[in-house]
Amino acid sequence: QVQLVESGGGLVQDGGSLRLSCAASGRTSSSYAMGWFRQAPGKEREFVAAIGWSGGGTYYADSVKGRFTISRDNAKNTVYLQMNSLKSEDTAVYYCATSRGRIPSAVRYVEVWGQGTLVTVSS
Repeated sequence: QVQLVESGGGLVQDGGSLRLSCAASGRTSSSYAMGWFRQAPGKEREFVAAIGWSGGGTYYADSVKGRFTISRDNAKNTVYLQMNSLKSEDTAVYYCATSRGRIPSAVRYVEVWGQGTLVTVSS
């Protein structure tokens, strides 16, 4: 089984940047597709970005397209989410996710979740 641990969350001002990291351990493999989701208070968990096996193919929610970039370093078993031009509506707990079977572009496709890291954007 794969374990995921996120880091890099914190408090940032409107317009600022943060980079989240997700370190995978256990039965890791470049054959796992990786993704990021977020959940704001009182809202459902939503897809943010995903990256395919061995880094091939990236996918983004419309709300973050052009501002966020997902990448992975298979040698380090780590996936990143670079977040630029942050807005108050980006405030949420961000979760790393993985799926071996398909791109984790929806909650129902996710096989393993991380514990989450809080991102707070102040206006």
